[in-house]
Amino acid sequence: MKTILCYGDSNTHGTRPIDFDMLETEFIPSHYRYPKEKRWTGVLQKELGDEFVVIEKGLNSRTTVISDPTEGIYRNGLSYIIPCLESHAPIDLIILMLGTNDLKIKFSLTAFDIAIGISILADTIKKSGTGIDGSSPDILILCPPPLGKLTFLKEIFGEEGVKKSKELAGNYKKVAKLNNCHFLDTGSIIKTSNIDGVHYEPETLEKLGKAVSREVLKIL
Repeated sequence: MKTILCYGDSNTHGTRPIDFDMLETEFIPSHYRYPKEKRWTGVLQKELGDEFVVIEKGLNSRTTVISDPTEGIYRNGLSYIIPCLESHAPIDLIILMLGTNDLKIKFSLTAFDIAIGISILADTIKKSGTGIDGSSPDILILCPPPLGKLTFLKEIFGEEGVKKSKELAGNYKKVAKLNNCHFLDTGSIIKTSNIDGVHYEPETLEKLGKAVSREVLKIL
């Protein structure tokens, strides 16, 4: 069987759109999570069938390579990538979908900076030796879709975050080429929810899972 590791943030975790002020109501991740079969990773598993094992590693607020001063340093995607890879090796393909949280106002990053973070992760994966027989796993970089109209998360991302999110795809494509990775611009396929402008509706997750399955079959 082929092993696929999906490494991402809340949209890989399966978080539903946020429809409340998080300064007024506590956010409990398990209460705002789609069932496994509704997440894009679950759709991917269903589409690929029993010859593939899809491992979901999504964490709310995970960044590419940044330690979050208010939400926890463990949100840093680089800090956990090697333990994660070694725990599940050998891996045929890792699907990397990060960068949305790097758009937050508190980080003050450009789209270029965020793409560099993706490049660092890709390089780390390539050198990990966690592929088949100690080789490197194949890497599929998914660029998240641009942020939509922000509502309850406006104070977190701001309008500047929306602008920067539209610049990610071009930068990610260059990084994928530089690191010999496969690439998919999900913004050409899906859009974020109008509820919060960041997370995905069920039909969007379905569409994404099927699109990713087509890419996986081309690679493997």
